[in-house]
Amino acid sequence: MDSLEQELRGYLTLGFTAVKIKIGGAGMATDLERVERSIAVMGAPGRVAVDANGRFAGEEALHWAARLDGYGLRWLEEICDPLDYATNARLTATTRTTIATGENLFSRQDVRNLLSFGGMRPGRDVFQMDAGLSYGLGEYAAMIADMEAAGHGRAQALPHGGHLINLHIVTALGLGGCEAYPGVFQPFGGYPPQCRFEDGRVSPSDAPGFGLEQKPELRPWLERLAA
Repeated sequence: MDSLEQELRGYLTLGFTAVKIKIGGAGMATDLERVERSIAVMGAPGRVAVDANGRFAGEEALHWAARLDGYGLRWLEEICDPLDYATNARLTATTRTTIATGENLFSRQDVRNLLSFGGMRPGRDVFQMDAGLSYGLGEYAAMIADMEAAGHGRAQALPHGGHLINLHIVTALGLGGCEAYPGVFQPFGGYPPQCRFEDGRVSPSDAPGFGLEQKPELRPWLERLAA
């Protein structure tokens, strides 16, 4: 069993029902093989999303999207630069698979530009703005209002980051979901153990903000800072 398969089976054991893998660090043949192995482990293509972290530009982005489009994946994330709205619009015009972007848009005007020029499809594509990076709930709520005014539903909003503050916002505003980072970006990543997890759903704890005080690995350092 290779490291990718081992990691994905670990998430299944934890109760996760969908995963995201990175692409763009290897050649296309290698990455397509990784996608196919991920689908085999997860049991369905709709349980696998891919994330290029803005790796591709122009025709290369379109070429990768075209090769990935036939799998029926959950979504294709940041196939092009997040501010390249023209290429994003070409992706949505030529790709059946859901396109996800927005985690690197930090202002309401950025989101308005995406809505105006990025070709995002109502009822299909995913907006991943992160309230923790976007001036907090007030600015983020304004972004959601702009999305709705442009014909997009709240279910299309899935904040990036896997932070407790975003989980609270998703729950309060009735959004489409929230990322989770179990075992990644430690000791900051992942939800605190007080968050209940079952069958692909996580319930927020009652800690305010990012809930860092509930992270056992961080507590000694927070106590040292407080002292």
